[in-house]
Amino acid sequence: MVLLDPLANALSAIKNAEGVGKKECCVKPVSKLIGNVLRVMQQGNYIGDFELVEDGKTGVFKIELLGNINRCGAIKPRSSVHTTDLERWEQRYLPARNFGFLILTTSAGILTQVEARERGIGGKLIAYCY
Repeated sequence: MVLLDPLANALSAIKNAEGVGKKECCVKPVSKLIGNVLRVMQQGNYIGDFELVEDGKTGVFKIELLGNINRCGAIKPRSSVHTTDLERWEQRYLPARNFGFLILTTSAGILTQVEARERGIGGKLIAYCY
């Protein structure tokens, strides 16, 4: 099996586990990008603690689910956005104002659209969560 988008697969696994009411979820393969996205989701109180569990060559992220995710997913194609365009993308991917967040990769790291707007940085949209 070939993974074309590991981030999309990870977010899909989390959303599916939340949908059936599981308390934890395992995501593989492991990457820095997925780890940073999980950290942002944890800061937004959408997931609980997560840890990297080594199992041979690759590892697995073991994620504690809180039941707070209605929907999450990867944004494809990865679109470049400027701080002035963030409002339009929020309307497209989020159901209401101040409900959920977009996740961007920027020169300052992986941030939510709120943090990117505060810092005045644009970037590429990679995911959303609400």
